[in-house]
Amino acid sequence: MTGSVITVAQQKGGSGKTTVAVNLAVGFARAGKSVAVVDVDPQGSLGRWFMTRVERFEDEEIEFATSSAWGVTYECRKLADKHDIIIVDTPPKADSDLRPALRAADLVVVPVSMSHVDLWATEGVLDLARRENKLAMVVMNRARAGTRLSADVAEAASKLDAQVASSQLANRVVYAETLGQGLGAIEAPRGPARAEVAALCEEVALLLSEG
Repeated sequence: MTGSVITVAQQKGGSGKTTVAVNLAVGFARAGKSVAVVDVDPQGSLGRWFMTRVERFEDEEIEFATSSAWGVTYECRKLADKHDIIIVDTPPKADSDLRPALRAADLVVVPVSMSHVDLWATEGVLDLARRENKLAMVVMNRARAGTRLSADVAEAASKLDAQVASSQLANRVVYAETLGQGLGAIEAPRGPARAEVAALCEEVALLLSEG
């Protein structure tokens, strides 16, 4: 088995990297894939989520690992021998420390919260991904349908030299609630977030298969 590595990266903090990483991981696991997550961010939010999840599910199948910036290539290679999908959550930066996580990736997912500031911060990560010759996809996070801001940001994103996911994660409380409970939004009892996560996972899977 040689799994696919998805690196979630964004220069600006607060863009929702961990939220996107968690929901991709749970979404793929629910779709029958074997999944591992790697926390490279010293803040450790992904690790806190995972420990909360382990307390909730004794037979949890998602595997968790931590890594330094420079050890992530080795960690991903090891996990790819046993899992279909490996998701790497990175610290908010766009410098040399991020390069190993980008080099290990089959796909770089760049969350953009619905603000022009977040969109501007995306350029540094996309530039690094291009230098490493890596496929990148921008994912609009905390989207607010029908607002002028969302329309403006989405239009500006379409002009970036990167693919923009047609699937979006809306600005819903359920994403924060489930994260704090060790869950993904697709595991919520009901609600539109379940369909949003499923659609994003399907789009990511299609891009990986084409790449």
